[in-house]
Amino acid sequence: MMWGGGFGMGAEMVIWAVIWLAMLAFIVAGIVLLVRGAGHRDNSQAGTTQGPPPGDTQGRTPLRILEERYAGGEIDREEFLKRKADLQS
Repeated sequence: MMWGGGFGMGAEMVIWAVIWLAMLAFIVAGIVLLVRGAGHRDNSQAGTTQGPPPGDTQGRTPLRILEERYAGGEIDREEFLKRKADLQS
């Protein structure tokens, strides 16, 4: 005798397993979204800084970077003076 309209217990179990896995995936995705949203909300409070402005390398100015390159021997005196004049004009 067949139960469940001829599908058998195996097919019903597979369908329910898929439904439960889909529900579990939605729950996990919801938790992930909540955690990510809470993290972004904390960083965007008024009055807090988000780090250095774009193009700013750890608070260094272009002139400071040029001086560091000259001091480190990456560029010679002539190149340093030329680029310094360009920056200050």
